[in-house]
Amino acid sequence: MNEKSCTLSLDFIRSIIAEDLKANKHGGKVITRFPPEPNGYLHIGHAKSICLNFGVALENKGVCHLRFDDTNPAKEDIEYIESIKEDICWLGFDWGEHLYFASDYFERLYEYAIQLIKKGKAYVCSLSSEEIREYRGTLKEPGKESPYKNRSIEENLDLFKRMREGEFEDGSHVLRAKIDMNSGNLNMRDPVIYRIQRATHHRTGNNWCIYPMYDFAHCISDSIEGITHSICTLEFEDHRPLYDWILEELEVDCHPQQIEFARLSLNYTVMSKRKLSELVKKNYVNGWDDPRMPTISGLRRRGYTPEAIRKFCERIGVAKSNSVVDIALLEHCIREDLNIKAKRVMAVLQPLKVIIDNYPEDQVEKLEAENNPEDLCMGSRKIPFSKVIYIEQDDFREDPPKKYYRLAPGQEVRLKHAYYIKCTKVIKNEQGEIAELHCDYDPETKGGWSKDGRKVKGTLHWVSAKHALKAEVRLYGHLFEKENPEEAEEGFDFKLNMNKNSIERLNSCLVEKSLDEAKPGNRYQFLRQGYFCVDLDSSKGNLVFNRIVSLRDSWAKIEKAQQEI
Repeated sequence: MNEKSCTLSLDFIRSIIAEDLKANKHGGKVITRFPPEPNGYLHIGHAKSICLNFGVALENKGVCHLRFDDTNPAKEDIEYIESIKEDICWLGFDWGEHLYFASDYFERLYEYAIQLIKKGKAYVCSLSSEEIREYRGTLKEPGKESPYKNRSIEENLDLFKRMREGEFEDGSHVLRAKIDMNSGNLNMRDPVIYRIQRATHHRTGNNWCIYPMYDFAHCISDSIEGITHSICTLEFEDHRPLYDWILEELEVDCHPQQIEFARLSLNYTVMSKRKLSELVKKNYVNGWDDPRMPTISGLRRRGYTPEAIRKFCERIGVAKSNSVVDIALLEHCIREDLNIKAKRVMAVLQPLKVIIDNYPEDQVEKLEAENNPEDLCMGSRKIPFSKVIYIEQDDFREDPPKKYYRLAPGQEVRLKHAYYIKCTKVIKNEQGEIAELHCDYDPETKGGWSKDGRKVKGTLHWVSAKHALKAEVRLYGHLFEKENPEEAEEGFDFKLNMNKNSIERLNSCLVEKSLDEAKPGNRYQFLRQGYFCVDLDSSKGNLVFNRIVSLRDSWAKIEKAQQEI
């Protein structure tokens, strides 16, 4: 591939970085950062940012910092910090020695605020928060000057020092940048850069009662760390002028370039950390790692692999405008990954008893079954076969429609890895429900193939009644019924769009004996059912499986259709 075609294949962020390296900008260095706020668990949208920031650093022999923007102690928790670190490591990335906190710079941030005051570029404002919002104006109306904007530098220095010393009540004063109340960009209308907030910080304790705002702390932290490319999502585009203004006014040695890209949005999902937190705190879901949640911990518990998530982030690419990605693509990526990794096993989710009348009463055969036809190096296993087995209830029809190729009275089917069987009798209970089937087997079809060349169209999975293990299986659907759960009239509660049937628990499932040693996190393909993962609730003798995804792949059909056009 020539240099021109390589350049054309790069996304716009990688193209910017490539041009900077070519021009020896930043001395040929690439230093990025992933800057989460420790006020919740990371979700799939954060995974896109992690893959991008760590990815471009690795591709260019640079480094990516992990920096926690811990400037709001009222909403932050050590639990979130540890979960974020775990998620990043699980995705396969390593920040090495470059772990930082905005709180590392609290003293320096305070000194930079003093610099702005001394330059006449910041002032202490005593308006209430409501008054500040009122004075700010709107997109159509200019803002009004604060009556405190013209305080002297000496008075501002004195008040700011007394704010730090804890002399004033929360909300009584703030420090604001002195920019332009007539600016068309609301973020430039004398934004607040420090506020009084009495809250114990997870790292600094009660040493501070004033804390910098995110916009002030973020750009300076980038500069202190020598970040070359400050990559963030599109909602920060309107904040970029403030980012640049602060660094220009402070005349810092390093002025990173802020670049915005489109954040990830998935249908049937909400990505707002505030809304996800609400679902957790009000018990709409069972914690941040509920397998229905779009959090990385939720996806991990459900059974997603880091490779599948990284592939998904690679395939959706990096764009300049927001769009909604079909969740079917995410599901397609996990199917692709597990297709070559997951061991095939048999599990019956809704059992129907089958007695094979002409099979010897006490005989047990150990039949050979490959573990994964996509990778024969994964070997094979022995599965027991006996007189009484279970099949799926849906695999039998007493009065079948045309072209029904599963089991029916007088109809022959293949049992996977075993024999052909034919239904001879149907037994019903007092309620008229089918209780059990009686069948005959053909001993000349061992392995599921007929020696006389006759063929059957139906192949069923099964388990031996004598050897099967009991299991609970949890089937998950979308957490929301609407494709866009947040698309509603103003004031509409997004939780009203939740799918009441997003989880179905099957408590009478039977799985093959080989799963006796299955451990939490192990992934399997249940033949004809989908991909499943052993849940954290599982233990020996108490197996619990989560369905990761079904076998039907709508995205693969879309891709095939596109290729044929």
